[in-house]
Amino acid sequence: MAQTDLKAERPLSPHLQIYRPLFTMVMSILHRITGAALYFGTVIMVWWLVAAASGPDYYAYTTEVLGSFLGRLVLFGFTWALLHHMLGGIRHFIWDMGAGFDAKSRNLLARATLAGSVSLTIILWLIGYAVR
Repeated sequence: MAQTDLKAERPLSPHLQIYRPLFTMVMSILHRITGAALYFGTVIMVWWLVAAASGPDYYAYTTEVLGSFLGRLVLFGFTWALLHHMLGGIRHFIWDMGAGFDAKSRNLLARATLAGSVSLTIILWLIGYAVR
């Protein structure tokens, strides 16, 4: 049997010490994180709906918890995650249609996703406070 070299020369797998994080890479990771965060936000929304169906006492307790500073901060983050994930999905849909693959378009879409999610979150919360 022929002698084989078990330690073949193979390229090393790239990692973060080699690659500098690009903005589009960070946005891709953020899209995944917001997708996971939406699970927790959905649990909060289900809790609120169950409280509404349970009666006025439990609903009052739930709205008191969600109306606290920490509760509103969590709801603000949930709103941002929802909008950011939605706009990221639209960005992916644009890619699925075969557009936006050049470097300039990728960066523009990534920046528009971030700016749009922050802007829309603030606008929605301002409208919510104005209507309230």
